[in-house]
Amino acid sequence: MPMSAAERALRQEVIDTCIKMNALGINQGTSGNASVRVSDNPEDGFFITPSSIPYEEIAPEDVVTMKLDGTHSDNRRPSSEWRFHLDIMRARPDCGAIVHTHGMFATTLACLRMEIPAFHYMIAQAGGSTIRCSDYATFGTQELSDTALEALEGRKACLLANHGMIAIGPNLKKALALAVEVETLAAMYWRTLQVGKPVILPDDEIARVGEKFGTMGYGAVDAQKDAQKKVGTA
Repeated sequence: MPMSAAERALRQEVIDTCIKMNALGINQGTSGNASVRVSDNPEDGFFITPSSIPYEEIAPEDVVTMKLDGTHSDNRRPSSEWRFHLDIMRARPDCGAIVHTHGMFATTLACLRMEIPAFHYMIAQAGGSTIRCSDYATFGTQELSDTALEALEGRKACLLANHGMIAIGPNLKKALALAVEVETLAAMYWRTLQVGKPVILPDDEIARVGEKFGTMGYGAVDAQKDAQKKVGTA
């Protein structure tokens, strides 16, 4: 069956996201991966990067389709980390896309088994007052998926011990933006620790910041632009 233009565009967005991860310096080689839901219907599954192919060499036809029952189609093997993509998609209906990276600073903290506390108010972008670090488990295993889900509970991002980072969002653009933010926070926190012990903001302040992001933050700006376009004022 021929691929529709919309499907081809979404598959290409998966590829472009991974290329951007490397260009932005938050990943290298083929170590990271990305996925996105095929549609609003969960039964349609999700698209995920294929295993061990340089991003620049991936064609839309190489992107793998996975169903929520764990089966996959197309002519390539899915990323070795397909298990946590699958389990996050199953467990988190709020998640439309997932970005996984091995960024320098996020991975440095993950190797120290350190979570990122609320040393800066932008931590609220990740959904809470901390960015947790999971326990360690071998890559590509169900154990890694289980510990990632635990670290992501009530959060939009987490570190994976001795491994890397996961960020989720309603779409690939926002998942990638959060991944960039987490890497930036990790870099700032690492630098802060070279000087001294940072002052940690209280939970109630992070809750206030989170509410402001929800009403006047980045998401609200996007919504406002969409509304303006609809009424012809943009």
